[in-house]
Amino acid sequence: MRIFAQLFSSLDETNKTTQKVQILKEYFVSVADEDKIQTLALFTGRKPKRQINSTLVKNWAMEMAGIPAWLFEESYQVVGDLGETIALLLPQAIETQDKSLSDWIAEINALSPLSEAEKKAWLISAWQSMDQQERFVFNKILTGSFRVGVSQSLIIKALSEISGLETQVLTHRIMGNWDPATFSYSQLIQETDGSEDISRPYPFYLAYAIQETSSQSKTAKEINSALGNTEDWQAEWKWDGIRAQAIQRKGEIFIWSRGEDLATDKFPELHPFLSELPEGTVLDGEAICFADNCPLPFSVLQTRIGRKNLTKKILAESPMAFIAYDCLEFEGEDIRHLPMKERRAKLELLQKNSSHQHIFRLSPVVNFNSWDELFEMRKRSREEYAEGFMLKKLDSPYLVGRKRGDWWKWKVDPLSIDAVMIYAQKGHGRRADLYTDYTFAVWDQDKLVPFAKAYSGLTDKEINQVDHFVKRNTLEKFGPVRTVKPHLVFEIGFEGINKSSRHKSGVALRFPRIMRWRQDKKIEDADTIETLKEFLQ
Repeated sequence: MRIFAQLFSSLDETNKTTQKVQILKEYFVSVADEDKIQTLALFTGRKPKRQINSTLVKNWAMEMAGIPAWLFEESYQVVGDLGETIALLLPQAIETQDKSLSDWIAEINALSPLSEAEKKAWLISAWQSMDQQERFVFNKILTGSFRVGVSQSLIIKALSEISGLETQVLTHRIMGNWDPATFSYSQLIQETDGSEDISRPYPFYLAYAIQETSSQSKTAKEINSALGNTEDWQAEWKWDGIRAQAIQRKGEIFIWSRGEDLATDKFPELHPFLSELPEGTVLDGEAICFADNCPLPFSVLQTRIGRKNLTKKILAESPMAFIAYDCLEFEGEDIRHLPMKERRAKLELLQKNSSHQHIFRLSPVVNFNSWDELFEMRKRSREEYAEGFMLKKLDSPYLVGRKRGDWWKWKVDPLSIDAVMIYAQKGHGRRADLYTDYTFAVWDQDKLVPFAKAYSGLTDKEINQVDHFVKRNTLEKFGPVRTVKPHLVFEIGFEGINKSSRHKSGVALRFPRIMRWRQDKKIEDADTIETLKEFLQ
């Protein structure tokens, strides 16, 4: 664990990509294969199941540290992270140990049948054998809150350089539902992959965003300058659903979300078309609610996300379809290397031969003759229940991850409204001592009504300025939340809006974020709840 804790610390101390790759390489060549695969699992979100709830962990830490609950809570509010707070408050270790990362994870996984008293004894013994940094990382793993500021691509790059395998091969092999308890490092780096899991999806190809500013969208002229001739490009509406891969192999069907969640059982309406696909077919597309020949708002899809049981009522109110826009595997052959126009032809053939075309739909190609024409068409994106356009080069292969050049997303300008900040809360990690999470309100006659929270969009300089204001203009304290003197006005951008009975304002926003700090406006200039609700139309 000491070596893994040092890895975590070293990665956190640098922002340089080359240094992070070198740190990862040095770590991987120094640890056993069991630790390699457990590290890869942690860094790709495959955490061990939580065996002790956070309340017990906190109570046992307070007991071991000999401090009252109020002092622990005050410390937690300053630090902003439970695992780090405990690591800082516990007394120094009284013994040492040389257990590896895989040893500790094996012990965590074995806790399930133990009594509460046995779990407590085990945890206190573990804490007594670790230094502060080890405890911090250990606590993060134990409580299920482990995060690390390293992208999956950097881990893959490091493993590629020490194993000699191409990054594309490694990326594909770690996709899907593998378990570090049964999937070994030797399997990961084996020379042949003939026995690959038939459920395994391909790494998703992600588009780069055509960047906009808060006050000025890209003009058709700028798009033309950046992308060139329209004849080289295909335009499709950007759908607002769940990005997914639909797989049919050896008579079995699988649906994977972009977050690598196996979602086959979540979308039973898609099974008939999937079962009918030819053997060895993998499609990329959007799982989306669809009715009366029209996509439905994302809010409809939200009603079924996360539900364990899909009732007849939910299925009836949120019918699903699959809008396909790419074919990655055809007749058992990986065709990602083919130009997009050839993959599209195979996709159209599959859809033409389907008897479930009301479920298996194609993302329509948008015909346009100039960027000016497409620029004007983009303005009606919301009428099409779309977020804008996807622009794809006709000769582009299907790549891995986010690559600049061939695929672009040109989203419609966000909706926006001017609002007043009324509450603030401290952030986490490096921003645990700064107020970075804000609640915003609009006017309802003479009262300010909260309607959204946002924590992104400001520069570091602006965050420090807002933090300075909050600390000097706090009116009330409610745990970690501070009621702030209404004074600062911000432009809040959002992708969509829906009615909500759970919110005091009566609305819920999709992807709210801070567009800019309106230092030119007074709070009297902020918008009203009526203005906000007009967006519902």
